[in-house]
Amino acid sequence: MWDSEDDASAGFEDISFIHNALPELRCDEIDCSCIFMGKKLRAPLMINAITGGHADVTEINRGLARVAAATGIAMAVGSQRAALDDPDVKQTFTVAREENHKGLLLANLNALCTLEEANQAVAMIDADGIQLHLNAGQELVMREGETNFIGIRDNIEHLVRNLPVPVLVKEVGFGLSREVVTALFKAGVRYIDVSGRGGTNFAAIEGRRGGVAGLHLKKWGIPTAISLLETTSTGLPLTVVASGGLRSSLDIALSLAAGAALTAIAGPFLKVLVEKGEDSLINLIKELIAGLEQVMMLTGAANLQALMGKPIILTGYTAEWLQRRGIDINLYACR
Repeated sequence: MWDSEDDASAGFEDISFIHNALPELRCDEIDCSCIFMGKKLRAPLMINAITGGHADVTEINRGLARVAAATGIAMAVGSQRAALDDPDVKQTFTVAREENHKGLLLANLNALCTLEEANQAVAMIDADGIQLHLNAGQELVMREGETNFIGIRDNIEHLVRNLPVPVLVKEVGFGLSREVVTALFKAGVRYIDVSGRGGTNFAAIEGRRGGVAGLHLKKWGIPTAISLLETTSTGLPLTVVASGGLRSSLDIALSLAAGAALTAIAGPFLKVLVEKGEDSLINLIKELIAGLEQVMMLTGAANLQALMGKPIILTGYTAEWLQRRGIDINLYACR
């Protein structure tokens, strides 16, 4: 549906459904609604964290919040660090809850934030949960970025134990391995956003902004499809979000079949909003939801639980990666 922002693939071309020519369903039976963090969504889709912290983007976040409310999907705000440091930009974030009173809204801070800061971020937008982002790849190419990543796991465990809302830990475009996912689970994390390679490359963006050159990291990271399969192959009781280079209803459906409970898109949604306006973005999201329902029909899945049980076939680079990592790809085809 959209051109990739770079030439790093998210890996979904290596995953296929088996077409069901006898679905034995009516279109009005297809239900792609879901419950996430206690709130019902029209579809398993979220506008992921992309922007915030500057007065110029207040109207952008207002528009994204309106779109989320109109389509019944979730939304995560960008990093709220700027609002904690400068109250003058707080409105950049509070506008999201003002425009979306009842919807699912996630706060956002770096995983090294303090408990006090995390509570402030949640209270700022009356958030239903908080994203804690892991962004070592981005920080390393920022001119004044963080260079000390010691203690992140312990800090996450402290936040999970003491925050009043669910904690979702996410990467920012480089993916999560099964080892990291297992370590996060041991720290008490139950919500994961793999945010793999294939979407927005923040290292490259920071390099273009005048930071330390980051073009050598253009293809760094774990492709989203692979990161998702590594995560779900652990068998741990996690609620997984797939993000990073999802570009069609088919990518969304494949992510759900591979074990994701929710999918998320950021950059492409922002581009449509800025260039074409709220109505165009609303129409795009409605098209994505309608396309998801069509794929569900063609697999014979009346609901998301049924879709998650449908077999998928893994080929190419993704299959080779998983096999070399000792993950049995045949399990996904024999469900």
